Amino acid sequence: MPLLQILVLAIVQGITEFLPISSSGHLILVPTLTDWQDQGLMMDIAVHIGTLCAVLLYFRKDVANMFMAFLHLISFKKEYNEENRKLMLFVVLATIPIIIIGYGAKKMGYVEAWRTVETIGYTSIIFGFLLYIIDKYSLSINRLCHMKYSNAFIIGLSQVLALIPGTSRSGITMTAARGLGFTRTEAARFSMILSIPTIMAAAVLGGIDVINAGDINLGKDILISIALSFITALAAIAGLMKWLKKSTMTIFVIYRVLLGIGLLSYAYY
Repeated sequence: MPLLQILVLAIVQGITEFLPISSSGHLILVPTLTDWQDQGLMMDIAVHIGTLCAVLLYFRKDVANMFMAFLHLISFKKEYNEENRKLMLFVVLATIPIIIIGYGAKKMGYVEAWRTVETIGYTSIIFGFLLYIIDKYSLSINRLCHMKYSNAFIIGLSQVLALIPGTSRSGITMTAARGLGFTRTEAARFSMILSIPTIMAAAVLGGIDVINAGDINLGKDILISIALSFITALAAIAGLMKWLKKSTMTIFVIYRVLLGIGLLSYAYY
């Protein structure tokens, strides 16, 4: 694969994975709009591993706390931090819908059928407007310490919509969290923590397909992709969290709408 294509794919994945603009949609668009050969499943897995490492590093304190809460839970220890235990259970509960429905959609071929420019164009616009409306008119009163199990499950159900390219996993989960009254930074925080098991599950399923196809490649292209997507994702996470402390989601909505209009024009004209 040309070095330029590797750089573009890794940077695109790193920047878009955690911003509410759809990483899967952009990864589909890169070979479509450039006439490059599709990067293949192994490259997709590599760039996702890079972003996974980035979110684990940035939220290392939350991850460590949830891991300790899990150890306390399975060891039946009575001494544990209630807030950490609940966060761990919230993430588990919110992940269940995407695991079950995502696996079924993949097996039935729906995921591949949705990988079109038209689909990404429509979903970019529709869910962009939804993000704008909910972000503008929702209250900002709740933090993660106020989350309930029903809140976590609703956010988890919303994540299922991200199976449709262009929806944006981070975008739809932030939209759901904002609709439930969580502040922008807390909505983004839970969305990104929730991405950890989701990305892991997708990587495992993709890895199984790669192994079955005998297409394992651990060369320098893969290592470059992992490193570059890690660096750009880490910068994107830090930038987003800083931005949301003082600003709204509107800038991402504008980008989504312009992207959607451009893609629909490309598809139909």
